[in-house]
Amino acid sequence: MPRASKLLPSLGHASSGAAGTVISTLLTYPLDLVNTRLKVQRQLRLDDSISEEESYRSIFDAFAKIYDKEGGLHAFFAGLGADVLKSAADSFLFFLFYTWFRARRLVGRHPDLPYLRVIEELAVGAAAGACAKLFTTPVSNVVTRRQTASLLDHSPSSSPARKPHQKGFWEVLREIQAEKGGVLGLWAGYSASLVLTLNPSLTFFLQAILKRLLVDRKKWDDPGSGITFLLAAMSKVGATAVTYPFQIGKARLQMGHKSSKGEGGKEKKGGIFTTVARIRREEGVGALYDGIGGELLKGFFNHGTTMLTKDVVHGVIIKLYWIVAGFLVQWPGLRRKLVENMRKRNEKGGWQLVGRGVLADLVKGGRIGASMMQS
Repeated sequence: MPRASKLLPSLGHASSGAAGTVISTLLTYPLDLVNTRLKVQRQLRLDDSISEEESYRSIFDAFAKIYDKEGGLHAFFAGLGADVLKSAADSFLFFLFYTWFRARRLVGRHPDLPYLRVIEELAVGAAAGACAKLFTTPVSNVVTRRQTASLLDHSPSSSPARKPHQKGFWEVLREIQAEKGGVLGLWAGYSASLVLTLNPSLTFFLQAILKRLLVDRKKWDDPGSGITFLLAAMSKVGATAVTYPFQIGKARLQMGHKSSKGEGGKEKKGGIFTTVARIRREEGVGALYDGIGGELLKGFFNHGTTMLTKDVVHGVIIKLYWIVAGFLVQWPGLRRKLVENMRKRNEKGGWQLVGRGVLADLVKGGRIGASMMQS
């Protein structure tokens, strides 16, 4: 069978990637919530929003305190719905742009090679990440605030008589807009996201390198579930270790709170590089790596699970793909009707990019699909 990357359009990779991300997000969300709090707690201690006793000494201490003080297991899933939405959209858009950009580049420069040069691979990943984050940064801001809200509600500076209130998605969105002075404030932290687009591109680059080094060339298309998980997890750990200081800066920028304000209550100006430089200058290099152990652990399981699940879902899509192709061969009248509808849609400026690729692949692969249906 021809390689899946040549049979399926970008939409198939995007759908399977999003499905894998949703599953991995659900499995690792409690660890993600703890990691977010570990990233911002140093700043909260410095501005007296939380006390030394309220802060977490380690990942395990954080899990214990959250469970004891915030109402049990449900406390670990604050903001889960928004994060699942953000993660699914992030992954779908990233895989969509990444696969499309990469295919275009391969056709333009290396039609006979299955891979790009290092700088091209990194550029494609960064461009795909930047496009995806443009759509999902507002949701990411909401997730960060909801993950840290309970920590502030239970801090000594909060009123003991006030019952903690978990704000809804739209309530937090309006709060960010009002605090930042306009709609553009919803994209706070986007500069950090642009820098962090290096993370997925580095991840896929390292994964490709590890595959070439550790896997026999004959098995590149299907190295097996265990190897797929390990390669994805190890590459994510390496990329996270490199970009982690910018994750710290991004969490600080998105948290909102008085920690982001200087003297007189005015918001501190500057993008991600200014924020990272200020943290290093005022708090030391160690502050840029707060909670990195938990982030590496999360990255190992999260990305490994994502890519493993993506491969499984991708396999299902391939089978469905060939079944549809087989039907098109079995019923020529249906195929002619689809071709005619697509031609009319293209003349009106419709879904040319995606639709034309899907139809062309279906027609081209119809004979193989029909034989699979008969076997």
